[in-house]
Amino acid sequence: MSKQNFFITGTDTGAGKTWSTAALMHHFKMKGNTVIGMKPVASGCEEISGKLRNEDALLLHELASVPVSYELINPYAFREPVAPHLAANGQLIDIGLIHANYKHLQTLADVVLIEGAGGWLVPLGKNQDWSDLVLRLNIPVIIVVALKLGCINHARLTHKVITDAEIPCAGWIAACVDETMLRPEETLQTLVSWISAPLLGVFPFQKNPDFAQLAKAMIISL
Repeated sequence: MSKQNFFITGTDTGAGKTWSTAALMHHFKMKGNTVIGMKPVASGCEEISGKLRNEDALLLHELASVPVSYELINPYAFREPVAPHLAANGQLIDIGLIHANYKHLQTLADVVLIEGAGGWLVPLGKNQDWSDLVLRLNIPVIIVVALKLGCINHARLTHKVITDAEIPCAGWIAACVDETMLRPEETLQTLVSWISAPLLGVFPFQKNPDFAQLAKAMIISL
């Protein structure tokens, strides 16, 4: 059993963070760990039985090894599909509350995976972003790189900002989101040569995700 926790960020919206988080949950389950996935801030929510719910957070909630309340893994659910600080419409996103929820989840499972929203530098408020939360949580980051045109720049920038903030990067995952991408293997090798953190896995393009299969695409076992 391992007591490991990671924050999952991406090079952009739609980079494959949720699928990667779900695959990582399966990866740790296959190693015999209990796992909980957390999506502390989610925009683009729908009203279900009078309460706002997010599709990605619902998936992570469903995959949890132990039963937990939805509000514990997704304390901030906003209706509009826009950046969190805009979707909040003036509501304070309290990283102290997120930290408290995380500490509670730590007592319930061997592994807690926290998925961000958007990219790394998306604001959570007037003077805070994901780096403020991750520094508070004191956990390493896994970057999900959407393998598509432009990803080299996005990945290098994301990795640089994280390491410049002295936040440990446990590695990165290449998520093949564009099946028509030209020269994907050469792009992948370019990323490997420029990003010092280890490549943890390459997740193939899937129209309908098979998270157990994606978990088997891990190159490095965490």
